[in-house]
Amino acid sequence: MNDQTIRDVLTKTKRIALVGASDRPDRPSYGVMKYLLDQGYDVIPVSPKLAGQQLLGQTAYATLADVPGKVDMVDVFRNAEAAWGVAQEAIAIGADTLWLQLGVINEQAAVLAQDAGMTVVMDRCPKIEIPRLGIMR
Repeated sequence: MNDQTIRDVLTKTKRIALVGASDRPDRPSYGVMKYLLDQGYDVIPVSPKLAGQQLLGQTAYATLADVPGKVDMVDVFRNAEAAWGVAQEAIAIGADTLWLQLGVINEQAAVLAQDAGMTVVMDRCPKIEIPRLGIMR
């Protein structure tokens, strides 16, 4: 994945579904969600255990299919094995990008999403990439 592709994704993306969201401030997904909200992204938490609750001022949904409206990017905070199913859901909702977080590596999920026309970023974190690439929102 080259820097220009990552820059393009983070510049064009407006609405992010964060799969594996946590209400625990010590969890990476919580910190990344807060950071992305602070950067001006519309971030929707996706977590079956938080469905219907508010997380950082945003309503949480149980699944990607439950999220109303268009989702540009699906940011995955789940284990590598779960990435395949999330990729299938992301394709089904018509997301543009599948972003697998640091340590989430699933080549089959990446190929599935790419074959469906999605951009895939794997083993990266937008909270690191935004300042590294100097992206201003």
